[in-house]
Amino acid sequence: MANNIIEVSNLKKYFQVGDLTVQALKGVNLAIRSGEFVAIMGTSGSGKSTMLNILGCLDIPTAGDYKLDGVSVSGLNRNQLAELRNAKLGFVFQSYNLLSRTSALENVELPLYYNSSVKAKERKERAMAALEAVGLTDRIHHMPNQLSGGQQQRVAIARSLVNDPVVILADEATGNLDTRTSYEIMELFQRLNEDHGKTIVFVTHEPDIARLTSRNIIFRDGWVVKEQMTGEKVSAAEMLKSLPVGDHEV
Repeated sequence: MANNIIEVSNLKKYFQVGDLTVQALKGVNLAIRSGEFVAIMGTSGSGKSTMLNILGCLDIPTAGDYKLDGVSVSGLNRNQLAELRNAKLGFVFQSYNLLSRTSALENVELPLYYNSSVKAKERKERAMAALEAVGLTDRIHHMPNQLSGGQQQRVAIARSLVNDPVVILADEATGNLDTRTSYEIMELFQRLNEDHGKTIVFVTHEPDIARLTSRNIIFRDGWVVKEQMTGEKVSAAEMLKSLPVGDHEV
């Protein structure tokens, strides 16, 4: 059986809003195995965004424990969290978060600037390889405003890959894309998972996107209320074939 890359035990997160204590997470337990493709689902206020922030080492829990690749995150200071985040995690966001005046290649190189052991030549080579993996070798010198939404998200995915993370965290990564482009991005995620063994945690509120993953973890009111395997995982490539042919962004 594959090792757990993420282990969360009795995790709680409270926020103080004036005199009110908001319990965003009330005692969450979950485990994600190396090589899994998991969707985290839930309505607004369910706790899924708070969970993602903790999984991404952007926040720390109030109580409980979170282990990422065997490292206990609880109690780490801000610098230690930043080091762990840069070494172990790749992020893909709904709004792409690309630097507007920077080429696709330079955007992908960005995480490597925080790794002093990677020199300029290797940084470029690794960024080129990541862009090749997402099918954008012909767009390396394009600025974000010269790319479609789907292409910008592919650049963001390449950026998440360049440090060879143990986990990719995707936050509503298809939320700004049309149906066809969403399936194209999900086909890419499926390929990264199946062919390259990448562990992917994908936050979404869209059931048709969640069924393209292997397992769904559903949050409600700060708890995990349901976990379910998706059965025979739906192929995004097959879903693309079922769509009517027409104009769309790539």
